[in-house]
Amino acid sequence: MALPAALFLGLVVLWELSYRVFKIPKFVVPAPLGIIQETWEWRWRLAGHAGVTLYETLAGFALSIVVGTPLAVLIVYSPLLRRALYPLLVVTQAVPKVAIAPVLLLLLGAGEVSKVIVAFLVAFFPVVVDTATGLAATPPELLDLSRSYRASALKTFLKVRFPMALPFFFSGLKVAVTLAVIGAVVGEFVGSDKGLGYVIVSATSYWKSNLAFGAMGLLAVMAVALFGLVELAERLICPWYAFAREGADAPAE
Repeated sequence: MALPAALFLGLVVLWELSYRVFKIPKFVVPAPLGIIQETWEWRWRLAGHAGVTLYETLAGFALSIVVGTPLAVLIVYSPLLRRALYPLLVVTQAVPKVAIAPVLLLLLGAGEVSKVIVAFLVAFFPVVVDTATGLAATPPELLDLSRSYRASALKTFLKVRFPMALPFFFSGLKVAVTLAVIGAVVGEFVGSDKGLGYVIVSATSYWKSNLAFGAMGLLAVMAVALFGLVELAERLICPWYAFAREGADAPAE
């Protein structure tokens, strides 16, 4: 963490110096100190808007897990469903979410539900694909061993397939949680009166670039924090995988 933090700090200092040396207009690119100052002045209102966006993100993310995980199981266990559903899943990702959001706004209204659905539509695809990949990647030897002990299909799934798929499952979750933030903001861009996406649209309309950049910074912090929480859950639930990955990343002596 020290190296990324130092690099980020260096880029911020370079940004501030460039702003002062080249006298860049504030409406083009604001200075970091100005962004921090205005974000602090708006801190209480931004906290409320951030809470709305966080709720929409977490709700869409949770829905992607509830829907995506069983769907991945069905795809792995049923070749017919795999052939039927996979093209439809690809189609849902091919349609831009910016195009879907106005339709959901008309159907569901301008409340938080439409933003949750957009976040879900963005996030559930990596959950489905990564979980299905993990379930299908179970070594055949383990499945043969399970059959030799006459284990039921449910017991084989719970004791063999799903534990082996957990690293893939969490890889999908780490992608999905960051995409859920994007989905919630896209929904707020289209139509909303609260949330950080609304703040960005409103601030840019009034040329308040400092506030817009501050809201974007809060979105970045939110995405990184949620990614870190999913990674922490992965370390707690799959400690063997985290340990093996750290050993593989360590330099050879």
